[in-house]
Amino acid sequence: MSQKNKLLLFVLIGVVLAVLPHVALYFGQGWVRIIDLALLYVMLALGLNIVVGYAGLLDLGYVAFYAVGAYMFALLASPHLWDNFQWIAQTFPNGLHTPIWVVVPLAAGLAAIAGVLLGTPVLRLRGDYLAIVTLGFGEIIRVFMNNMEHPLNITNGPRGISGIDSMRIFGFNFGEALVIGDYRIPPVVLYYYLFLALVLLSILICHRLENSRIGRAWMAIREDDTAAKAMGINVRNMKLLAFAMGATFGGVAGSMFAAFQGFISPESFSLMESIMIVAMVVLGGLGHLPGVVLGALLLAALPEVLRYVAGPLQAATDGRLDAAILRQLLIALAMIIVMLLRPRGLWPAPEHGKAAPQPAAK
Repeated sequence: MSQKNKLLLFVLIGVVLAVLPHVALYFGQGWVRIIDLALLYVMLALGLNIVVGYAGLLDLGYVAFYAVGAYMFALLASPHLWDNFQWIAQTFPNGLHTPIWVVVPLAAGLAAIAGVLLGTPVLRLRGDYLAIVTLGFGEIIRVFMNNMEHPLNITNGPRGISGIDSMRIFGFNFGEALVIGDYRIPPVVLYYYLFLALVLLSILICHRLENSRIGRAWMAIREDDTAAKAMGINVRNMKLLAFAMGATFGGVAGSMFAAFQGFISPESFSLMESIMIVAMVVLGGLGHLPGVVLGALLLAALPEVLRYVAGPLQAATDGRLDAAILRQLLIALAMIIVMLLRPRGLWPAPEHGKAAPQPAAK
C-alpha cells in the first residue's frame, strides 16, 4: 500500500471513530456506553498483551491490577474516607477531591508495585504453575477488597464505594453534558473521546515497546528464557518489567472505570473478568496489536449482542433456560469455533509460527 493510500485510510478511520458515538446515540445511550466499556477492555487487553503476548507469562489474575487502580481512584475522589475517618474530614473540610494529575499516576504506580509484588515470587514458574499462582493472586485481591470493612472501613466491603467524582481535566467535567448550540452531547459521548485518546496512546506505547530493545528481549524470553539468559539478557528484571508495565495499563483503566461508573464493588473484578481479558488476547492474536484490539472489541460487544438472542430463546422455552447462563454458553461456543478454525487467533502476527526458510537450491 502506498503512502498516500495509507494516509487516506487513516483519515477515513479517524472520521469513522469521531462520528461513531453520535451515530450510536440515535439508538440510545446504552449503545454508546457499551462502546465506552469496550474501549476500556481494549486498554486492559493491550496491557495484558505485554505480559502474555510479548513476555510469554500466562497471567490469570490481571483483573487484580484493574481493581487496584479503581479502588485507588475511588478512595481519593469520593466522600468515603472523608465520612469514615475524622482526621481526614478535619484535614480536608471541603471533601476529598484529589485532582486526576495526582490520583491517576498514583493508581498506575500502585498497580505497577502490585505487578512487581506478583512477579517477584513467580519468576521461576512457567506454564500451568504460573497460571495457578496468578489466578490465586487475583482472587486474593478481590477477597481483600471484599473484607476490608472491619475493624477499619476502608473499602466498604461488598457494598462498594459510591459518589465517586467524574473525570475533570483542566476544569472540564466529563460527567456533565456539553451543549453546543441546540446540540447536547451527553457524558457517555465525552467519555468515549477520553477513552479513545487513551487507547490510541496505549497502542503507540505498545508499538514503541514492541520494536524496542526491551520488546525484543521480552520476545526472546517468550521463545526460550534459558537461551535468552545465555545471550546476556537479564531475565529476572525483564520479567518484572513486563509485569509492572502490564499492571500500569490495568491501573489506569481501573481509575477510568471508577470515574465513568461512579460506583465500584468487588463484584466488578471477578475471576470471569480475568478469563475474558485473557481470551481477548488469545482469540485476537498473541503479541499482535491489531489482533488484540480486534479480539477485545469483539468479546466486549459479543455479550451485549447475544442478549438479543438469549431473550427470545428464553421466551421460546417458557423461561426454562436462564438468559444469563445461555449467553455464557453461546459465548463459549463462539470461542470454541473460532479457536478450531483459527488456532493462532483471528489476526495473528505474520511472523509468528512461520515455517523455517527453505535452503537455496544449488
